Amino acid sequence: MSKRILSRLVGNTVMALIFSLWACGTDAIDGPRAGKGGAGGSGGAGASGGAGASGGAGGSGGAGGSGGAGATTGTTGGVAGSGAAGSASGAGAGGVSGNGGAAGNTGSAGSDAAGAAGTSDAGSGTSMDGGRSDGGGADGDGSGSLPHFSFFVTSQTGLQRLSGSQDGFGGDLRFGKPDGLTGADEICRQLAEGSMPSSSSKTWRAMLSVSKGPSGSPVNAIDRVGNGPWYDRLGRIVAMTKADLQQTRPRGADPAIVNDLPNEDGVPNEAPDGVTKLNNHHMMTGSDAMGMLRTGSTDTCTDWTSVAVGFGIFGGPACGLAFPRRLGPAGEGWLFNLNEGGCAPGSTPGGAQTGPAGTVGATGGYGGFYCLALTP
Repeated sequence: MSKRILSRLVGNTVMALIFSLWACGTDAIDGPRAGKGGAGGSGGAGASGGAGASGGAGGSGGAGGSGGAGATTGTTGGVAGSGAAGSASGAGAGGVSGNGGAAGNTGSAGSDAAGAAGTSDAGSGTSMDGGRSDGGGADGDGSGSLPHFSFFVTSQTGLQRLSGSQDGFGGDLRFGKPDGLTGADEICRQLAEGSMPSSSSKTWRAMLSVSKGPSGSPVNAIDRVGNGPWYDRLGRIVAMTKADLQQTRPRGADPAIVNDLPNEDGVPNEAPDGVTKLNNHHMMTGSDAMGMLRTGSTDTCTDWTSVAVGFGIFGGPACGLAFPRRLGPAGEGWLFNLNEGGCAPGSTPGGAQTGPAGTVGATGGYGGFYCLALTP
């Protein structure tokens, strides 16, 4: 073979080898152009936020770009209220030569920008019904204020409960307070609250007179109960003015109650069980028919601090009648009718005409009294 031919063969072979290396070897040289970058990983689910508006959706993961960088991927934003879309994931790792590139890294979880938790404002407004909505009478005025309730006779069961005795308090009404008048007011307040929740927010006063009140001066019952009007537990009118109270029976009172004044639950006092009529009408007042202080030695059971036994059948506190004892003015006075038999605790038994001598129930009572509020 001639040198010319041999040289041409060698040259052609070298050129073929270089071409082959160029055609196949660029993958080894350029690496990242060989395989496609792996698909960007899915963004992790954003954590749930508060119950607000939906956050924006995260971007979808893009395909891995050539040259190895996996595409960035967003994540689905949390359902957080005002939560921003999930943050982008990190870039995918570059592909290794000739192997099509490793898949891009999984995108990091969407950053759950803690959207303000949407408060479900389920209207926590309070119902202003002033207590139990019993529906009877003028029990509410529709203005959101407490229902009209500003008068009652203290029930026997109420006094028994607060005193912790079946005989009640007798003539000592201090009830843990420094004087009898203040204690009696507290008894009124607690009985009112027990019947109609929130009624204790009113200023309750016992209709009692004393010769020496908290300030050291005489106090007339009629001067401490406000100016009216007054309503019973069921919203029935008892009296409109102070002058209406200064009558044999409260003037202008609802006909259903004028001759049987009701207790804190609106129940007529003569027959609180609805059937049995009782001789329990004597209500302590320490007052005359006009609601003014009576000054006898036992008219007020020493300003409602004593349980001393009275002297004689009428040696106890001055009393009025929650319901008439007999027909005619002499037996009807609600502020004054007679003096009870004493200041000791006790009551007239059901169905009987008299009780233990020397007690507040000696001739028809149990030591009850009237309570009035300064506001309707």
